[in-house]
Amino acid sequence: MKADPVAVTIFVTLFALVTVLGFVAAGWRRGDLTQLHEWGLGGRRFGTVISWFLLGGDLYTAYTFIAVPALLFGAGATGFFAMPYTVLVWPLLFAVFPRLWSVCHRNGYVTAADFVRARFGSRTLALAVALTGIIATMPYIALQLVGIEVVIAALGLNVSAHIGGFVVDLPLLIAFAILAAYTYSSGLRAPAMIAIVKDILIYGTVLAVIIVVPAQLGGYGAIFAAAKSATILPKPPAGSFGAYSGYATLALGSALALLLYPHSVTGVLSASGPQVIKRNAVAMPVYSLALGLIALMGLMALAAGVKSMPQYASGFAAFGPNFAVPALILHSFPSWMVGGAFAAIGIGALVPAAIMSIASANLFTRNIWREYVRPGMSAAEESHTAKIASLVVKAGGLIFIILLPQTYAITLQLLGGVWISQTLPSVMLGLYARFLRPSALLAGWAAGIATGTVMVAQSGFKSALVTLDLFGTAAPCYAAVAALAVNLAIAVGVSVVLNIAAPAREAAD
Repeated sequence: MKADPVAVTIFVTLFALVTVLGFVAAGWRRGDLTQLHEWGLGGRRFGTVISWFLLGGDLYTAYTFIAVPALLFGAGATGFFAMPYTVLVWPLLFAVFPRLWSVCHRNGYVTAADFVRARFGSRTLALAVALTGIIATMPYIALQLVGIEVVIAALGLNVSAHIGGFVVDLPLLIAFAILAAYTYSSGLRAPAMIAIVKDILIYGTVLAVIIVVPAQLGGYGAIFAAAKSATILPKPPAGSFGAYSGYATLALGSALALLLYPHSVTGVLSASGPQVIKRNAVAMPVYSLALGLIALMGLMALAAGVKSMPQYASGFAAFGPNFAVPALILHSFPSWMVGGAFAAIGIGALVPAAIMSIASANLFTRNIWREYVRPGMSAAEESHTAKIASLVVKAGGLIFIILLPQTYAITLQLLGGVWISQTLPSVMLGLYARFLRPSALLAGWAAGIATGTVMVAQSGFKSALVTLDLFGTAAPCYAAVAALAVNLAIAVGVSVVLNIAAPAREAAD
C-alpha cells in the first residue's frame, strides 16, 4: 500500500506528542524515582480519574481494538465473549482488589508475589507466581507490538532494516525505542499520563466509526443482515453443548484471568486508596460499552466486504483477520481521520506495553533478583535493576515479533490466560482462606500449569478450547477453566488433608 502523506503526518505528530508527554511525566507528581514504589507504582498516589484512565489503558489494549473485531470478522459470534467477561470483571475488582491494595499498602508490597511470599512464608510459591506472571505477559507485550505493526503496514510505512541477519520494520523499531526510553525515564507516570490522550483518541475514533460507517452501509439493519451468520452462535448438535459452553467458559476464564496479570495488579496498586478502586469498578463498565462498539467493527468490515477489495489483499495476506479494522478505516474515512485513528491504535499499544514491562520488571526485581541473587540490595539499586529489567522485557516482546511468525505469538498469548489463572488460589483465595498450605498451593499450581498446557498442546496450539465429556455430553471448555478446576481440587484437598494430619503450619522455605 502506498503511503498517504496526510495520514502519515498526523500519525507521526500524535506519536511525537505522546513521546514528549512520556518524558515530561517524570516530573509529574514528582517523587524519588530511585525508589521502586515511586518508579513502578507511581508512588501509589493516583486518584480516581487518573486510575480510571490507567486501568482502562491497561486492560483495553491496541490488540483489543484489533483482535476483538477480528475474531468476529473471522470466527463469528464467539468473538462477543469479550462482552460478558468484562461485565464479570468489574464486580470482582470491586469485591476483592481493595482488600489486596490495603494489605499491600500496609506492608509495602509492590507485587502480588510479595503478598504471596509474606502470606504463606514460601519463597518457592512466590517464585512460581512471579515466573508465571512474567512468562504470561511476554507474548502479551509482543501482541501490542503486532498492533503497531498492523497500523504501520496500513499506513504504507513498511521500511525494513537488517539487524544481525534479521529483517525488522524500522518504524516498529523506532516505536520500541521510544517506548523503552520514556518508560526507563518516567516509570508508571508515563503510561498514566499518555493514557488520557490515548482514551480521547480511542473514544473519538469509536464514535466516528459507529456514526459514519453505518450511514455509508445503509444503517445497522443492513450491517446485521449482511453479517447475519456472524451474529448468532450455532445451535449445538445432539449430545453436545457446542459453542454455548465454549462461549460461557471463555467469558468466565478470561474474567478470572484478567485481573491476575501483573499489569492489572500494578494498575490497582498504584491507586491512592481502596475507595479509588471501588469507584473505578463502578465506572469501568463505560469501557465495556466501548468494547461492544469496537466489536461491531468486525461486522461492519464483513458488511463492507473489505476482504475482497484488491487494494487490501496484501494486508490480509500478511495479517489475516487482524487487518479487518485498518481496512475498514482506510475504506471509510478521509486521510486526516485515518491518521488519527491509526495513531489511537498505535498509542493504545504503547500504554499497556509500558505497564506490562514495568509490572514484569517489578516481579523480576522483587521476587527473583532480590530474593535469590542480591538480598541486601539498596532501594536505589532495586529501582535501577527494575529499569534495566523493563528494557529486557520489552526487548523480549520485540524478539517474539522478529524471530517467530505472528501465529506463534498469538498462540502463546492464548496460553497466557491458561497460565496466569493458576495463580488465582495463591493470590485471590490467599486473601481470605487461612487454611491453605503453601505446599498444596504449589502442587495445585504445577498440576494446573501442566494440565492447561497439555490441553492446548493437543490442539497443536491452534485453540485454547478443549472438549470434555460431562456424563456423556460433549462440553467444549476453555482450557484455563478446566486447568483451574484441577488446581483448586488439589490445592484445597491437599490443604485439608495436611491440616488434619499436621495442624501446625509448615516451615517457611
